[in-house]
Amino acid sequence: MFPFAKTIASIGKAGLVSLMLACAGLALIIVIAAFMGINAFTAWLVNFDAAWLNWLIQGTVGIAAGVGGWFMLPALTVLIGGVFQETAIDKVERIYYPEKVRQEGPRLWPDLFHDIKFTAWAVFLNMLVLPFYLLGGIGLFVSIALNTYLLGREFFESAAGYHIGKPQALRMESTNKAAVYGGGFIITLIALVPLVNLFIPIIAVVWMIHVFHSLPQNGAGQSLPADQSSHTD
Repeated sequence: MFPFAKTIASIGKAGLVSLMLACAGLALIIVIAAFMGINAFTAWLVNFDAAWLNWLIQGTVGIAAGVGGWFMLPALTVLIGGVFQETAIDKVERIYYPEKVRQEGPRLWPDLFHDIKFTAWAVFLNMLVLPFYLLGGIGLFVSIALNTYLLGREFFESAAGYHIGKPQALRMESTNKAAVYGGGFIITLIALVPLVNLFIPIIAVVWMIHVFHSLPQNGAGQSLPADQSSHTD
């Protein structure tokens, strides 16, 4: 139910290093672009006569954006992971579950609009949680609980839906909550570790595909049309 060893071993055995580096590069680009955008907007908005006051405000906003971005990164993992999701699943299954490899080849970012919609919703919910950080450690626990639910459900539905479609994936999730949300908890914790969190989108996909194949009656190996195997809103 908790495939720690398989997930770590898959990185080397399934040849996922290049995907993980690409994933980390994309994550850095998004984070740096967001940081620069916030700083540029602040510089344009704040224009006091006292240069030191401008510097102080911009510096404070920059630090706040950096800290906030660290806590927001879990919400971005689905968007980043979606680019490489099917390629990672295909590579892992060819090594560990060759009899379950889907006939259709992997697609690049098959659920683009769904991933954008989910990410916007996840970022919004995480922003609502930010005031809880003013109450001390409770903010961290609320954030972890929220992202455990969001990431556990989304990554499992993506892994299961790759084979059996979203409706059946939802039914599997409802009867395997410990595996789904236990995985979401692990994914969320890893997403809070600096540097390691750059690779979490691939790690999360690999973790959940192993979870999916460990469950009875997963239905893997059935070839579904692309519109059924992808997410539906």
